[in-house]
Amino acid sequence: MVGLIGAMAVEVEGLMVQLEGRTEKRIGMDTFVSGRLFGQEAVLAVCGPGKINAALCAQSMIFAFHPDWVLNLGVAGAGDEQVSIGDMVIATCAVQHDCDTSPLGDPVGLVSKVNLVEFPCDAALGDRLERAARTLENVRVHRGVIATGDQFINRGDVRRRIHDLFGAKAVEMEGAAVAHACYVHGVPCGVVRSISDQANGQSDMDYPTFVRLAASHSQQVVQRLLEDRA
Repeated sequence: MVGLIGAMAVEVEGLMVQLEGRTEKRIGMDTFVSGRLFGQEAVLAVCGPGKINAALCAQSMIFAFHPDWVLNLGVAGAGDEQVSIGDMVIATCAVQHDCDTSPLGDPVGLVSKVNLVEFPCDAALGDRLERAARTLENVRVHRGVIATGDQFINRGDVRRRIHDLFGAKAVEMEGAAVAHACYVHGVPCGVVRSISDQANGQSDMDYPTFVRLAASHSQQVVQRLLEDRA
C-alpha cells in the first residue's frame, strides 16, 4: 500500500475520484480514504495546512495503514528566481526553515531530538517521480531542497533568506513535517510540489490564479508514477 497526503482538498481531489472500492476511516480529525488507485492499493488523506497537521496525519497513516512509502504532494511557492509557476520540484530532502535555536549555537533549521536539519527523501522514489514528471508536456522539473514552515511566504526578502540558508527550490508548509514523521518511524517518503506562485509580493494574487493548475500537475505525476509509465 502507498500513502498520499495533500494539505488541501484541491491537491488530492483528482485522485480521490479515481479510487475504486473506497472505504473511509476517521482518526482524530483526519479522514483516510483507501482503495485501489491506478491498480495499486492506496490510502489518501487531506491533512490541512501546517506542520503539526501534516505530522499528525502522517503518523496516523503510518500506524493505521502501514504504507510502503508516503508521498506528500501538492503546490508550493518558488524557492528562487530560477523556478517558475508551473514547474515541478521533487525533494532530495526537506528542511524546517522556521526552526531556529541558532542563539544557542545550533545551525538554523536544526530539529531537536532527531538532531537533523535535512530530512531525507527516498532517492529511488525521487527518481521515479522525476521520470513521471518529465512525461508532462511543457513542465520543467527540478530536484533539490524543499523548505517547510508555518508561513505562507509572500515577500521576496524572506524567500531569499530561506534560499540562502538552505538552497531551497520550493517553499511550503507540510513536506518536512511529513518527512519528519516518516523518518522517526522508518518509512520511505517523498515530497513533490508544483509551483503555484513566486513566493514574492505577488503571491496573494498568483496563488488563487494558478493553484488548481499546479495541483493538477502534481496529481498527474502521481498517476503516471502509479501506472508505472515513468
